[in-house]
Parts: sequence; C-alpha cells; structure tokens
Amino acid sequence: MKSTLKSTLVFGLAAAALIFSLGTSVDVSAQISPSYRAAVTITNITTDQIFSPPLVVSHDKRASVFTLGEPASEELAMLAEDGMTGPLSDLLEGTTGVRDVMAADGMVFPGESITVEVSISHQQSLISVVGMLVSTNDAFLGVDGASVELRGHRPYRMVTTARAYDAGSEANTESCEHIPGPPCGNPGVRVTEGSEGYVLVHSGIHGIADLDASAKDWNNPVAVITIERAN
Repeated sequence: MKSTLKSTLVFGLAAAALIFSLGTSVDVSAQISPSYRAAVTITNITTDQIFSPPLVVSHDKRASVFTLGEPASEELAMLAEDGMTGPLSDLLEGTTGVRDVMAADGMVFPGESITVEVSISHQQSLISVVGMLVSTNDAFLGVDGASVELRGHRPYRMVTTARAYDAGSEANTESCEHIPGPPCGNPGVRVTEGSEGYVLVHSGIHGIADLDASAKDWNNPVAVITIERAN
C-alpha cells in the first residue's frame, strides 16, 4: 500500500512539473528577456535637403514600416508628403511585433545629426527609421528592419545608411504649389495623378519646375544611421 501511494505521489509530482514547464515556458522566456535602450543617431548627408523629425521604430520580423514594390500606407504617405509623424506613429503602436515608437524632437538639417532612444530586446531588435525630405513631393529617408546584434550586457554599435525612397503616393511635379519645404512652403497640397502607386527608390530632383537640382538633388544614400547602447 505504501509503495503504491509513493509511486502515485512521484508520478503526480512529475506530471505537474511537466505541465508547469510546458504551460509556462513561453511566458517565462518573454518575462525574463532583458530590455535595452538603443540610441539611434540620424546624420543628414545631403547638400540642401532638410529631414522632417524622423520616426524610429523597434520591432521584430512580424512588423514592417514600408515594403518596396507595395503601396505605401496612408499614414506613411502623410509622413512622406508633409512630414506628419503622428498618424504613422499611432498606426505602428498598434501593430503586432512593434516594441517602441519614438519621434525626434526636431528637424535634421544638412550636415547635422539628431538622436532618438528606443527600447529593444533580443526578440525585438530590428530598427526602422523614416523621415521626409521636405523639399520634395513625397520622398522619405528609409531604413526598414536593420538588425542589431545583442550579446548579453556587452556594448553594441552598428552603422548603416539610409536611401531616399519615393512613397509613390504623389506625382513628382517639383512645383512649389505642392511642396511643403523651402523654397516653397505649401503643405497639405498634393497631386495624385501620375503617381507611381508603390514605394520605390527615389530618382532625385531633376529641375523640371521650381526646385534647383544643383541644390536639392542628392546621390543615395542620404543619411548615416548609427545605433548604439544608450548611456
């Protein structure tokens, strides 16, 4: 009788341990995953294009800010056309796989830099950055899913570059009637007829209307992105 009770007790304890292990392994892993602060520095390397306050996002592979060859979201188009970060930030904050979304507190002028801090983890260590080139119809600097290699508590640092992309949501008229940045100053005005309809690498400024190509054009990349541990 004692032997039977002992066997039953041992079996019960083992089964309970197994159930606990299977039922909590994922949750425990998520809870003990350490959080890190990443300082993302955006440096403007254009001649005469100002960046609207860039938006920095940390996420995993389930999330994406933009996809080449696919239509831009309405919220991304609003950023690319008028530098509006709020709608895209709100969209991303409700997106599966996104950990943190932060906007810079100012514009980035040629030759200058700005730093934005976001939270990352081993599970969500991809960094995306977007910001409008303000003297364009719908151009934006973009990095989509730069992978940060985390090794415990050791410092990390990586440097990458950002190209200028075309949101494809507005025609590239280069007319001051449709451009928010200098020398124009006309936000909220857009021409959709003739737009590409999908995100693509921007072909630059060609001087076909009011913009001076010698000043406003660029050669990709347009920005240097430095990601390192925040102090």
